[in-house]
Amino acid sequence: MKNVQSICVFCGSKEGGDPKHREIALRLGEILAERGIRLIYGGGGIGLMGILADSVLSHGGAVTGIIPDFLMRYEVGDVAGVETVIVGSMHDRKNRMFEMADAFVVLPGGLGTLDETIEITTWKQLRLHDKPIVLINEGGFWEPLLDLVNRVIVGGYAHEKVNELFTVVESVEEVLKAIEEAPEPDDVVLTSHL
Repeated sequence: MKNVQSICVFCGSKEGGDPKHREIALRLGEILAERGIRLIYGGGGIGLMGILADSVLSHGGAVTGIIPDFLMRYEVGDVAGVETVIVGSMHDRKNRMFEMADAFVVLPGGLGTLDETIEITTWKQLRLHDKPIVLINEGGFWEPLLDLVNRVIVGGYAHEKVNELFTVVESVEEVLKAIEEAPEPDDVVLTSHL
């Protein structure tokens, strides 16, 4: 994929227990700012979300946060320097992030991050988009998800090419190359169900 101007990052509203995840968020923010790529994210000022947004801003980059009205107080949604878009629901949030992003990157996170990742990957399977999706698998964080996807394939519920709907990298330094080299989704990931 060429000419990536904005990347949506799904990540935790908590920092988690591994300090490397904080380092990933800081470094990804720096990379996005250096490349002039706008960060699109969930709009929170806490956890990995806040660390990432602060990193982009501190390196001179641009950030758009999309947050439902009811989460503004919980996730400290009024972040200085962030262009904040307030929406009515979690569904509206995901749809707006999708519309604004040229690609998606997934850092460690909780159930919300998992939900966003599964949904955007499902939309790609359904051929609603062909945007790259990259999971940063630092320290094997996403191995259980990868195992589950493989179990779905082995169980006969998905074609093996669903593994090509996203790219897995081990370090943040590999993200932009993975986006550039992301394969187009194969029609079989949808048509094998029909």
